[in-house]
Amino acid sequence: MKRLAATALALAFLTFDASAAEAPKLTVTPNGSQPSTKGPAANFTGTVRVDAPFKGTGDARVAGGTVTFEPGARTAWHSHPLGQTLIVTAGTGLVQEAGQPVQMIKAGDTVWIPPNVRHWHGATANTGMSHIAIAEVLDGKAVNWMEQVSDADYTKAP
Repeated sequence: MKRLAATALALAFLTFDASAAEAPKLTVTPNGSQPSTKGPAANFTGTVRVDAPFKGTGDARVAGGTVTFEPGARTAWHSHPLGQTLIVTAGTGLVQEAGQPVQMIKAGDTVWIPPNVRHWHGATANTGMSHIAIAEVLDGKAVNWMEQVSDADYTKAP
């Protein structure tokens, strides 16, 4: 019995060592190694640039990137199945949950948008804004895009 337990323990240890040797390695993506992309007109109004997009691998569900909005630019209405975090890195922007007042956001602010909450975000009419956007992927999807924010709704912003 002791020999059987020792053999099982040795096999478990060998299996552990083998999987550890195949573990993924830390990855650094150098700044500037990925080209900037234009925010697609179907999902944004105005000039929007996406830089340094990232996505987890394997079981990791995190995805995101740095998004820069020129004055007047904004997302379409959208939601995220597992929510979204915005970290404002520059400028002044706006965020609105459907049915709620527009809120001003500034560099240094962090915004949490709960799962499946219909919302939009972007720059003010006169000031650009950049943020890091982070969301998790559920069943292959991190965002559900909807219609554009109308100019009438946007101009109601502070």
